[in-house]
Amino acid sequence: MKKYIFMAIIAIAATINAHAEQGDVAAAAQFVYASKNSMAGLGAQMQYEFATNWRVAPEFIYFFKNDGLSALNVNLNAHYVIPTSATFAVYPLVGFSYGHYVGDFSVDRCGANIGMGAQYRIQDRLQFFTEERFQIMKDFNQSVTVFGLKYTF
Repeated sequence: MKKYIFMAIIAIAATINAHAEQGDVAAAAQFVYASKNSMAGLGAQMQYEFATNWRVAPEFIYFFKNDGLSALNVNLNAHYVIPTSATFAVYPLVGFSYGHYVGDFSVDRCGANIGMGAQYRIQDRLQFFTEERFQIMKDFNQSVTVFGLKYTF
């Protein structure tokens, strides 16, 4: 299962690069906090705007070990961007999630994400964003908070 999800993300990333036009693709670095076991992590996200106000955002997150548990998280979310001004926008998000948890045990889980995000333009191509989502997974439901910087190509 892990291999199929990883291959799907690679395929999406390759498609994004093959069809990118200026302004359609963004890359982001992010700091992440998950409520399950109070884990902090670092992540990377790509965003591809495939239609007006619609974008897909595959991401990878590594959660540092805390209380004997660490995790890898791969997500594929869709955003509908609602501009509220020239520099600020909000967006609902929904998507799929895969988590690999390692501690005294090792377990893989698939699930869903639902939440909201906001972005603020710092410069022409640089934006700060934050997201709050609820991740629904068997035995691993959690709230996930994301803070990041993204660069639009």
